[in-house]
Amino acid sequence: MPGPIQSLSRAAAIMRLLAGGERRLGLSEVATSLDLAKGTAHGILRTLQQEGFVEQDPESGKYQLGAELLRLGQSYLDVHELRARALVWADDLARASGETVYLGVLHQRGVLIVHHVFRPDDTRQVLEVGSMHPLHSTALGKVLLAYDPVARGELGEDPLESYTPRTLTSLEDVDAECALIRERGWADAIEETWEGVASIGALIQDRRRNPVGAVCVSGAVERVCEDGFVRSELVASVRGAARAISRDLGAGRF
Repeated sequence: MPGPIQSLSRAAAIMRLLAGGERRLGLSEVATSLDLAKGTAHGILRTLQQEGFVEQDPESGKYQLGAELLRLGQSYLDVHELRARALVWADDLARASGETVYLGVLHQRGVLIVHHVFRPDDTRQVLEVGSMHPLHSTALGKVLLAYDPVARGELGEDPLESYTPRTLTSLEDVDAECALIRERGWADAIEETWEGVASIGALIQDRRRNPVGAVCVSGAVERVCEDGFVRSELVASVRGAARAISRDLGAGRF
């Protein structure tokens, strides 16, 4: 069987790199991050730009993902039943909580964000649909780890990456927290991936009661938490949204 085409693999790596954060990246940053020669990185970026998958800021010369990639991704997401069923409930959750809402599904060793509702205020925010969040350090990921054996298998046995001093890096600690999540029915993550950010997540099930995704609210610790713990009213809102989405997917009452 033929091996992978190197230029396509490199182009995919560049797009994943650009999808990984808010900042635009310059040619040198892209080349250094992926251990590519500048000429190679520039040629791939130029081709991706011509196809609309990458855009270059005319002032800074830096690159970001282009609109064509979002259009292609949207064509997939529009037919994704989970996202379609969750749209109204996610909007309601964002309005009720005043916080950002994410809908995520398991994808390889992470959580793929398939829907993102902005926090309902006037602050600058960046759409994260299509981005990947970690499994072991986010509320979305920990919910999936707790209920989906496939997700737990994706972690493997390697050491887990530490993002902040509060990240759980021991598989034993992750498994213990997953047991707690199953007992109480929801997950939280307080400054485990990003300093100053807390999230609360709950499981979404399909008509066969299989875990198919998770929904969460995410925001500043001082708003999501009180006295070091996530706010109970936000927990109730997230769990209510997860139950409503699950019912729309045919899971019935639970």
